[in-house]
Amino acid sequence: MRLKGRDLVELTDYTPEETRFIVETGLEMKRRFYAGERVIPVLPGRTIALIFEKPSTRTRVSFEVAARQLGAGSLYLGWNDLQLARGETLGDTARTLSRYVDGIVARVKEHWKVVELANYSSVPVINGLSDLSHPVQALGDMMTILEKKGRLSGIRLAFVGDGSDNVLNSLIVAASRLGVHIVVASPRELRPNGELLKNALEVSKETGATIEFTEDPREAVKGADVVYTDVWVSMGQEALREERVRLLTPYQVNSKLMSIAGSKAIFMHCLPAKRGEEVTDEVMDGPQSVVWDQAENRLHIQKAVLALLIP
Repeated sequence: MRLKGRDLVELTDYTPEETRFIVETGLEMKRRFYAGERVIPVLPGRTIALIFEKPSTRTRVSFEVAARQLGAGSLYLGWNDLQLARGETLGDTARTLSRYVDGIVARVKEHWKVVELANYSSVPVINGLSDLSHPVQALGDMMTILEKKGRLSGIRLAFVGDGSDNVLNSLIVAASRLGVHIVVASPRELRPNGELLKNALEVSKETGATIEFTEDPREAVKGADVVYTDVWVSMGQEALREERVRLLTPYQVNSKLMSIAGSKAIFMHCLPAKRGEEVTDEVMDGPQSVVWDQAENRLHIQKAVLALLIP
């Protein structure tokens, strides 16, 4: 399957077959890594620009290491290090960088910025997070579920917490393409993006995936194969903290909630975690937690994304 030259702004641009191919390639990258292939030089001489408007641990480090393990170089470009900070347009920045680099990873505050970069760039643009979505995280998460459970079709994934979360938006789109049954437990006031949800519901008709909503976290986790949560207050939402905590305190993932899911359920969190809020220490550090494998898999799935998309 040939994906060279494609952007990854949203997973809505990818078919179920293409989405599965990326996830399976991530697993193959990991297998080869542990078989001793620490470098798979499929992108020799290439350079990847990382434009980051928001700080990062996992996204920055995993993309930089991924590029290196594929034989490519990377350039970290903080927003304030570029002429963007002085008013140069995203279009002019994209057209200029396209003459220097072979791909652009953008981690931005507002989603329109990664769309604008992709519109004007002549090299692939990859969404490393926006306020709307986080597609590379969702791909890595699906890779982790496949690795741990041996399948994706028919898996029940319970997301507990902020239903308007950008990671959840991408998880729903990814799940719809891979036949995953996703149930979201959140307050009625916090629900996913309407356009992405509409796309996911349409694709689900083809793949057999289901998308459900409930306000009861206990109902959501019954029979779940995966219990997933994320922070209640994302970067840039600090002013909403008091209200978010009030709404979401009943949605904490703790040992009592995990016991309803059962001993075979795994716990996932995209990190960073606010321990003691959305999840307790006993769950994060407990035997059902796969969060560190999940974090590692960002490296391998991003190797797959770069290898498949960068010409």
